[in-house]
Amino acid sequence: MSRVGLVLVSHSAKLAEGLAEVAGQMAPDVAIEPAGGLEGGGIGTDYDKVVAAMQRADGGAGVVLLYDLGSAQMTAELAVESLADPEAAVVVDAPFVEGTVAAAVAAQGGASRADVLSAAAAAGAPDAPQATAGTGADRVELVLHNEVGLHARPAAVLARSLAGIEADVSVVLGEQEADAHSVLALMSLGARKGDRIEVRARGAQAAEALRTVRDLVEHNFGEE
Repeated sequence: MSRVGLVLVSHSAKLAEGLAEVAGQMAPDVAIEPAGGLEGGGIGTDYDKVVAAMQRADGGAGVVLLYDLGSAQMTAELAVESLADPEAAVVVDAPFVEGTVAAAVAAQGGASRADVLSAAAAAGAPDAPQATAGTGADRVELVLHNEVGLHARPAAVLARSLAGIEADVSVVLGEQEADAHSVLALMSLGARKGDRIEVRARGAQAAEALRTVRDLVEHNFGEE
């Protein structure tokens, strides 16, 4: 399966590499290429690095570029314009960290380039009412036993596992409720090991959705 690739354009090599490492934990099958710092190791952006990173990241489904600061945007856009097919890549205006996480998870799920771009951009949009299961939903209570709770990789695994299931699913912790299809929303709950969560599902495949989440929790989201 060909997935959209990501290029992270930053003034700092360490920043780009660290973010690529974090996002890679949530999207192990996505090409996430850091393009940070100058060739000699200084702070700045390097056009040639970005071009090379785009070439490595492109597996046939296109590339989305994210950047940290304004001048990095300029470098990214110049690199895209230099491509033989400029339509193969696109620069997105999104928060560098949150946008990268959202884009990576979307790409891991096989989303199109347009949908990956939208996921990244939405990560920086003003908070909107979350799509939750609401009243009348089927529900189950579960206790988290994995070490990191609903953070980073487990949140991404949960969101990906629900893709394609016809149900509105939400996770409740205390007075907070989060859309289970959104990695960032799940992470915002701050659910930790030992916390009791309630999972609500409503729709044609609500029962399947609850079974899926229960299985993930019981198997610690694949953590060893």
